[in-house]
Amino acid sequence: MKVGVVIIGGGPAGLSAGIYAGRAGLDVLCIERLGVGGQASLSYQIANYPGFANISGADLAEKMYKHALDAGVKFEFADVIALKRLKSGFSVKTKKQTYQAQKVIIACGCKTRKLGLNNEQRLTGHGVSYCASCDGGFFKNKKVAVVGGGNTAVEDVEYLNKIAGKIYLINRSEHFKANEFALNKIKKFKKLQILTNANVVELYGQDNLTGIKVNQKGKEFDLDVDGIFFAIGSVPYLDFVKFDLAVDSYGYIKVDENMKTSVDGLYACGDIISKNLRQIVTACAEGAIAGNSCVGG
Repeated sequence: MKVGVVIIGGGPAGLSAGIYAGRAGLDVLCIERLGVGGQASLSYQIANYPGFANISGADLAEKMYKHALDAGVKFEFADVIALKRLKSGFSVKTKKQTYQAQKVIIACGCKTRKLGLNNEQRLTGHGVSYCASCDGGFFKNKKVAVVGGGNTAVEDVEYLNKIAGKIYLINRSEHFKANEFALNKIKKFKKLQILTNANVVELYGQDNLTGIKVNQKGKEFDLDVDGIFFAIGSVPYLDFVKFDLAVDSYGYIKVDENMKTSVDGLYACGDIISKNLRQIVTACAEGAIAGNSCVGG
């Protein structure tokens, strides 16, 4: 099936790209693996997107999705398993369909980073989670731990503060990368205990998580917790790309100011590209540039 532009990923970057390309009259298909909005849709509260002082990630994602539909963007919900170069354009393959596109925008974001502990995979979904807004409701009045020092970890603590009975925030460093205003806000929570210079080194439990072992400045101790939420960042995932593509030392795609990659006709935007700030507002701006580049590129 032939399509003008295929966008891989339906998060803020992909939706923004679709809006700009669709409004310019291009034939646009957005392929999203799970649901529109990407990681942003999982955010309990977004307070730094211009024009929305207080909106949930799900609500913002829904507004963007409807805007893209109004712009004429078509959607398929599937995994992209192969992106290949053709003599003219690209081949984009899912399990159900193969598309031929003149131009492609990669906006698939990243996958959640795991700590790599023994029992981590086995206990995932049984006390181990990577999404507080998804699974926090299972831990009403229970003890939980959040691992991380960035904005996501702080947002998770704020969300869980309304649900859990006790929260441990565990950060491997003395310093936090999170926004200072948000960090100072959660420090006032009475049920929160912050552990810095600390790492989780072991997970306990057979059928469900029952506790964790923490190493803090060389001293180890156990904490009884029913749930643990890892918020330690993400890693780029480009296994579906079946040709050479310029990336940085961390695996993120290199682009120019027009979101063009090292391959003609291929653009990238959002969390998958090499950059310093990964926010919804930057993803949308990059998506707008990528979509517009497809019009004139």
